[in-house]
Amino acid sequence: MENVSTQETVVSGNTEQNDLLYDLYPENILEEASLGKRFANYLIDVVGYYIFMLFVGLFLGIMQMTETLAIIDEWSNSLLANYLLTAVLYTSYMTLSEGLTKGRSLGKLITGTRAVYEDGTAINFGTAFMRSLCRVVPFEVLSAFGTRPWHDSWTKTYVVKKQD
Repeated sequence: MENVSTQETVVSGNTEQNDLLYDLYPENILEEASLGKRFANYLIDVVGYYIFMLFVGLFLGIMQMTETLAIIDEWSNSLLANYLLTAVLYTSYMTLSEGLTKGRSLGKLITGTRAVYEDGTAINFGTAFMRSLCRVVPFEVLSAFGTRPWHDSWTKTYVVKKQD
């Protein structure tokens, strides 16, 4: 991991138990979130997204019943249209949740983590959008079994334990 000299630095698992030089680090070191917390973030965010989709589905159903959106009948049987709509809605949901909270989705709020740049600063709305867009790449979720998920490595971000 590249270390940039600014206010905060991201480190992997440096605690008093496994780092003899722990006392020499500046106080504002950020520790990467564990795989368990990352997985919890994912599960909570998926549940939040499904709740969001429930409301979107109810809205679209009402619109279809009132014949305001007649195009829904044509799209409902198209696998490509369903995939694209799902991708757009998931990207929108994750962008809004991370962008409005400077890197904290619903899952990250609950687990006490946040997404930051490599230098420890909060992500902006554009980066939240790029992270969300990376998440809809097919098989991206499997990249979490490697060193870093693609939505982190491609956007040069980390998920860290939140400092109070």
